[in-house]
Amino acid sequence: MTELASTPERIANSLRYIRDFLSVAETGSIARSSEVIFKASSAIARAISELEHSLGVGLFERKPRGMLLNAYGEAVRNRARRITDEIAGALEEVARFAKRQQTFERNAVTNLLLNGRGLMLLISVSELRNLSAAAAHVGLSQAGASMALSRMESALGQPLFQRMMQGMVVTDAGALIVSRGKRIVAELRHMQSDVAAIAGTMQGRIAIGALPLGRTHVLPTAIAATLQRHPNIRVTTVESPYEALVAGLRDGDIDFIVGALRVGERNAGLITESLFEDRLGIIARAGHPLAGAPASLKDLLPQRWILPRPGAPGRRLIDQSFRELAIEPPICSVETGDLAVLRGLLKNSDMLTAISPHQLHYEITAGDLIELPVTLGKTVRQIGISLREGAMLSPAALAVLDEIRSASQHLPGEHQT
Repeated sequence: MTELASTPERIANSLRYIRDFLSVAETGSIARSSEVIFKASSAIARAISELEHSLGVGLFERKPRGMLLNAYGEAVRNRARRITDEIAGALEEVARFAKRQQTFERNAVTNLLLNGRGLMLLISVSELRNLSAAAAHVGLSQAGASMALSRMESALGQPLFQRMMQGMVVTDAGALIVSRGKRIVAELRHMQSDVAAIAGTMQGRIAIGALPLGRTHVLPTAIAATLQRHPNIRVTTVESPYEALVAGLRDGDIDFIVGALRVGERNAGLITESLFEDRLGIIARAGHPLAGAPASLKDLLPQRWILPRPGAPGRRLIDQSFRELAIEPPICSVETGDLAVLRGLLKNSDMLTAISPHQLHYEITAGDLIELPVTLGKTVRQIGISLREGAMLSPAALAVLDEIRSASQHLPGEHQT
């Protein structure tokens, strides 16, 4: 069985065959599908054969009375139906921006989302904001890409990008199509993992959004354990601000996020699962003048502080914990969200920080850093997993999730259960 690589050519071919595959799956016959979708039987048979070759498995049992889906075919049909659901969702959304008759608009959107190379071109332009770079990425000349984009915009009756000084900026209608298109690409990515799992092996590509509180122990431990059991899985971690990770999660670029859970409107359309509670502590270097000396939080205010940037969740939590004890938060000397910078400053100065001891567990265990015995206000927060509502994760992603849950139950130090 071959791996369904996420190349423009492979995606273009796989999407091209989806409608033919679903028609044969529903009618049970190439001949009947030919009558239903008005396509030559030889072309449909070739499409099914190419899709099977792409996935490395047969999808049907060929019987004298017709073609029946096997277990692989059922798994592929599940993903194919989700692809058609994404197309239906795109049709509803883009209808609000339609400038021509809706019937024509619907056909244009459907054809675009099933045109793999055109779809990959749109996604690349939206990410790179440069037509020449996007064309090279999908294997087209700049002239060919420009012509293809012009045809797509003409068919839809509206622009998909605005040409601006900062590059090509996606329009509202274009953003809707790109978002749905990314989810379709994600379904194709998961299709390979579904098929592999039925064959008895675990493989596929997983993208994990990694927030700071998931990076120190839980995520590395879980990934290492997963790869020990399933060496053919490929994992990519994405380290970005929460808002960027959620955008990727909604689009299907990211399978799930691990880190501090948020509350409020930003969680709309997401499912969260709490794994453990975390808290803040005051951290200093070993041998700090205040090490071992009883001190109150107020006594620490004159010290030099390293804190997250204003507006960051950790900074808000720190400020709230001080104010809860009727103390104004400290004035910081350094604002940073980079853990490497923070470690270096703590080890080489008498500066203090307020951070989860979990994030500096290895330095504290090694004796390089210590937690000062100072009482803070309430700083407990939930650490867990965020998923997109309605997403159907691949078996490979589910395997990593199982290991994340296991690692969360065996945390070092005070978190250990």
